[in-house]
Amino acid sequence: MTLLTFRFAPSPNGELHLGHAYSALLNQRLAEAHDGRLLLRIEDIDTTRCTPQFEAGVLADLKWLGLAWEKPVRRQSEHFAQYQAVLDRLIQEDLVYPAFMSRGDIRAFIADSEKRGRDWPRDPDGVPLYPPIEKALAPNERKRRIADNEPFAWRLDVDAAVARVGDLAWTEFTDESLSATRSVEARPQDWGDVIVARRDIPTSYHLAVIVDDALQGVSHVVRGQDLFFATSVQRLLQELLGLPQPVYFHHRLILGPDGRKLSKSLGDTGLAKLRGAGASPDDIRRMVGL
Repeated sequence: MTLLTFRFAPSPNGELHLGHAYSALLNQRLAEAHDGRLLLRIEDIDTTRCTPQFEAGVLADLKWLGLAWEKPVRRQSEHFAQYQAVLDRLIQEDLVYPAFMSRGDIRAFIADSEKRGRDWPRDPDGVPLYPPIEKALAPNERKRRIADNEPFAWRLDVDAAVARVGDLAWTEFTDESLSATRSVEARPQDWGDVIVARRDIPTSYHLAVIVDDALQGVSHVVRGQDLFFATSVQRLLQELLGLPQPVYFHHRLILGPDGRKLSKSLGDTGLAKLRGAGASPDDIRRMVGL
């Protein structure tokens, strides 16, 4: 019998807060309830913002909460060669293309289009979709610009990808008990041509996460509701690459007093600060409703 496998996968680019605590503790509770495995993955492909100091803080917070995970911990920054191999497959199959437009270029292109009366489409996060003009670049022109060291990112040709795999869906649990599921239609086209790798980092969040889940045998992805719509892109990549499909549960978010989701970048109260103020792990469990 295959063990159910859960994972908690923080990025060490700041301090963990109550939202992370809820996600980590929920994954542990579900793994224990189903006699399954709990993995810890450090998602540190952003080697500029992710630091060893933040990682040490993450590990200290999780140990204090009472989290126990299988060893060794997988660090994404140690596996760039694996992501490069997967990226090379997408390049060889003409499913990605080098995209050279800077943020300023994108803004100017969209502003010019909207001046002519066309509302530019946006993704589920409200970000304008990438203009599709570079998909038509001749191969020689692409090679010349890469050889000239122009900055670029590899973007997924989502229309070509969707045409190849057809209709997609994923299985979503309906509540924390994991007792019932529903099927959710995947709509990767709503995201446009997403970045799957940078020139200097051969992966992106979307690519690394599906490779890692497959390699680690993750069967149940339990994470925040803020990643619900991004699952569409990840299902598309799983299908293109022939990777196994986990089942998903996108849990409620822990909100701040003003009703917005907690954020490291906005300096919301971290677990280390709460611990320093005298909070106990049981206090944290009560605060997040566990």
